[in-house]
Amino acid sequence: MEEKRNMRNVAARIGRFFRENRRMPSYGEMTDLLGVRSKSVVHFWIRKLVEAGVVEKDNAGRLIPTRRLFAIPAVGAVHAGLPAPEEETVGDLVSLDEYLIERPDSSFLLQVTGDSMTGAGIMDGDWVVVERDRPAKGGDIVVAEVDGEWTLKYLRREGNDFYLEAANPAYGPIRPQAGLRLGGVVTAVIRKYHP
Repeated sequence: MEEKRNMRNVAARIGRFFRENRRMPSYGEMTDLLGVRSKSVVHFWIRKLVEAGVVEKDNAGRLIPTRRLFAIPAVGAVHAGLPAPEEETVGDLVSLDEYLIERPDSSFLLQVTGDSMTGAGIMDGDWVVVERDRPAKGGDIVVAEVDGEWTLKYLRREGNDFYLEAANPAYGPIRPQAGLRLGGVVTAVIRKYHP
């Protein structure tokens, strides 16, 4: 358990270095980063991180971060109804990329502007994960080009025709005049709360 905690600490330090410098640290930099004097200690931790799938080595032996380097601990669940007894269990590490993005090769992010989807819990300033190759069906939230303009709405079907519907009663349905082209299906919403 102690070694696992130490490994998470080492991974967090390397991940922080990568985020700040946009590159992996050298072995020499890792001695300072980890607060050790010996490169053999650095080699020990790198071997452990490679075994755990947190980092990889390329053909030249250079370190490459994996998604697990940026994973954060999942410590249990919290009740959102009436207060429940505190129960914290140490779970596995969760990479938000892996959790939110099922198919990274066909996904992209868009930042939302406007309030037409507030009823679906999508607010101005949120980010949505959009999967471009996912088949859309009625009821999905989609990014669509309608009559030359892009928007984020519910896809609705009426007979053989499709139209778009907002999740805010202040906006009426959008029925395409010239054409409707789907850019992808929304699979996740990301909101950052500021202190």
